[in-house]
Amino acid sequence: LVLAYSGGLDTSTQLRWLADKGYEVIAFTANLGQGGGIVEEDFSGIEEKALKSGAVKAYVLDLQEDFVKNYVFPIIRSNAIYESRYLLGTSLARPCISKAQVA
Repeated sequence: LVLAYSGGLDTSTQLRWLADKGYEVIAFTANLGQGGGIVEEDFSGIEEKALKSGAVKAYVLDLQEDFVKNYVFPIIRSNAIYESRYLLGTSLARPCISKAQVA
């Protein structure tokens, strides 16, 4: 089972619960450039945390280029804005993460 893993409380708890239920869990973390250049997200230690939480393997993939090129730029070009105010950041990231998870 491959779990989209952020390293936060929710996904760490989910990982432990799945492992305790007997599943072999692979933790998958995507670096999409979180932080926007202001405060970069620190991915050091996330693999170790996943393994300590019960994962049999843990991966952190750098998806920044794919995300910007194939998701961010097209959404900006199409002017896809929610409630006339917000770019679709979170929902936009999910297909990019999912594609990499099953690749």
